[in-house]
Amino acid sequence: MRRYRRELRDRWLAVRLGLVGRQHQYGEIVSLRRLIAHFGIDCVIDVGANAGQYATMLRKDVGFRGPILSFEPHPQVCAKLVEIAGKDAEWHVHNIALSDRDGEATFHLMAADQFSSLNAPQDGLEQIFAERNKVTRTVHVPCARLDTLLPDLQPARDAKAILLKMDTQGHDAQVWSGASAVAGRITAAQTELSVRPLYDGATDYRTMIALLERGGFVPNAVFANNKGHFPLLVEMDGLFIRADLAREGNVPIL
Repeated sequence: MRRYRRELRDRWLAVRLGLVGRQHQYGEIVSLRRLIAHFGIDCVIDVGANAGQYATMLRKDVGFRGPILSFEPHPQVCAKLVEIAGKDAEWHVHNIALSDRDGEATFHLMAADQFSSLNAPQDGLEQIFAERNKVTRTVHVPCARLDTLLPDLQPARDAKAILLKMDTQGHDAQVWSGASAVAGRITAAQTELSVRPLYDGATDYRTMIALLERGGFVPNAVFANNKGHFPLLVEMDGLFIRADLAREGNVPIL
């Protein structure tokens, strides 16, 4: 009966997403539902939050009710994010970039704000990316390692099972490096896996998977993040879990 109810819920999700043109998110949402339920995720650290699309998806589609800590360095976008999150007592916003060092960094504001990054865009991009991923100006923003911040982040400090989501437009490897001392506190990680990197110094999918595996994490699910770029596969998103948790036994059918 439990499996039957889950299948009905997933079918309704597929219909609902298809009606609003979000069918490309089905795999991600279903994977997150199962991961969060099975591993008891009780806090999400949302790095590269932009205008809160990921956190909103967690609330409305995944059904996650625990605390979300969103990090967004873009000053104008973060102001909008604060307004959106202000209606949710468990959603906390920080106007800072996470990286592999503490201090200050140059942040590139792109023509399309969701492409903004600590990394500069690569030259020679296809027109669809060159127009959106064009630097309009740069600003200086504070940056920090998650290692440094975590002891002072109240909801995360007390959490038993953290999901670290990274979507930083080419900077995920540095975010991960800056979390090396607290990796044991992280149950699962979600990251961009770039097939065709759009930024200088960006890590491709093979290297990012290897970095996570060296940190003790193994793949749980991979799904394309490809809407609007057919026929090119530009990037994927990957979910990873701590290897020690994966070895604890077979996962029951939820």
